[in-house]
Amino acid sequence: MNDWFTEAFAGQTLMAILRGYDAARTVELARTAWELGVRGVEVPVQDESAVAALEAATAVADGRPVGAGTVTTPDRLRAAVRAGAAFTVAPGLDPELAVASAEAGLPHLPGVATASDVQRAQRLGLRWLKAFPASVLGTGWFAAMRGPFPEARFVATGGDDRRERRELSGGRGLGRGPRVGADRFHAAPNRRRLTRARIASSSTANPASATWSDTSWVARPSASTGTASPT
Repeated sequence: MNDWFTEAFAGQTLMAILRGYDAARTVELARTAWELGVRGVEVPVQDESAVAALEAATAVADGRPVGAGTVTTPDRLRAAVRAGAAFTVAPGLDPELAVASAEAGLPHLPGVATASDVQRAQRLGLRWLKAFPASVLGTGWFAAMRGPFPEARFVATGGDDRRERRELSGGRGLGRGPRVGADRFHAAPNRRRLTRARIASSSTANPASATWSDTSWVARPSASTGTASPT
């Protein structure tokens, strides 16, 4: 079931992660992401208000995949199911939770940070994995994992400052999707965040240009064009 992400991420280079917003703001930012061509949206469910925000986003998704993030307990998994999540994401690897999520019909994206994590995940049939925190793991980690785990596919997340993003992306723009890019996002006056996770494949030839996340950008559409304004 984890291979569901192959189709879900096809043609995509970004996933929006919307943490800490109320339901109305979550819906607003999710719609902004969709308008910019970012299909995948994750809403972490760290508390009751976050579950309500997830439920609000799934209600307007119109078939787009909206997942539940920070699914670290059975209670959070049950909340994700009730809220209508399409998939679950966790910061770490919990085999029992991964199996339970699959049994509930929700593909699971577990967090990994070591070769042992990746190996255990693959024994569970999990090929798509969340590399977290990417800013700490660094580009060398991806190069090292590509050798023993050529079939693994990673979603890189984590990294909060401009220097980290520049270093991890090899000096290139982070979001080279069909309609969005790092150079088209800017910090909004209210400092709220639209986290963008760069989807990466371990089979990419140059890990420095392959991946990366950034977690301090806000998408704000331009009044004149409807696309995000440049930095």
